Amino acid sequence: MKLKFISFIMLFVMLCTLFIGCKDSNTTVLKVNEVTHSIFYAPFYAAIELGFFKEKGIEIELTNGGGSDKSMTALITGQADIGFMGPETAVYVYNEGQEDYPVVIAQVTQRDGSFLVGKKPDDNFNWSKLKGTSIIGGRTGGMPEMTLEYALRKNGLEPNKDLIVRCDVSFDLMGGAFMSGNDEYVALFEPSASLMEMANEGYIVASIGAETEYVAYTAMMVTQSFRDKNKDLVQDFVDALYKGQQWVNDHNPEEIAKAIAPTFPDSDIALIKKVVENYKKIDAWKTNPTCNEDDFNQLIKVISDAGIKVKNADYSAIIDNSFAEKVK
Repeated sequence: MKLKFISFIMLFVMLCTLFIGCKDSNTTVLKVNEVTHSIFYAPFYAAIELGFFKEKGIEIELTNGGGSDKSMTALITGQADIGFMGPETAVYVYNEGQEDYPVVIAQVTQRDGSFLVGKKPDDNFNWSKLKGTSIIGGRTGGMPEMTLEYALRKNGLEPNKDLIVRCDVSFDLMGGAFMSGNDEYVALFEPSASLMEMANEGYIVASIGAETEYVAYTAMMVTQSFRDKNKDLVQDFVDALYKGQQWVNDHNPEEIAKAIAPTFPDSDIALIKKVVENYKKIDAWKTNPTCNEDDFNQLIKVISDAGIKVKNADYSAIIDNSFAEKVK
């Protein structure tokens, strides 16, 4: 009797192990390298935290690149399956003539997500006040820095003539450089900008994204070889992301803040809500993953206005909307 009982237990354990193994085998880990970790990417985090990727059998392994150049390196060297960064990096790689260049499979944001932070509060800020000052703007050729220059020119200021725009500070070190240096302003993403304000180390004076038109901004990219070998998986990924975009569009800042709070464990819920409100206010998020040609052309205009020559920006080659057009 005892032997039969032991045999039953052993069989039960084997079946449980087999069941768990099947469950694991149906889950695919996707390595996503994001340019930075910011509330700016709320639709993506909502899709993670609300289980939309899990519904598709996908587990997201998230790493922080600390700059689009580093995220692109991770993507093209195979350290990441998906790169989450500005589409300008795909344009640059395409122009280099790389055979297996990355393509954009989904767009997440449609405006710049950075804010201009000054050393002093300024409730009556206007862009003319920047004349003769120094701004830490970001990496040369990076979308945040180029959008800053676009906003400056739109307001009658020529970068490095009417004011200094520094491009010698790494994206993830800009806040620290601003606090310890003599520059009057810095362009920061959230929640870094609001955290600095709460610490009385800097003060938000303007939204840079609010000064520009819709533009192809932060997007999901894969190499062509990965796409061609994993079409069903890529479709499932884009479907889950779309569900996150729709959810964020349909919910208020407080609900969104609560949903994405786990991905920002060191941030107060009130701070997250405030940042979400800021992004909702400027219509920062796409409600679907398609990358429109007009937005792509605006991206090329921003790049060109920044003095960077783009030999070839083939929309149909760099943007692959085939997955976004099938979302469900």
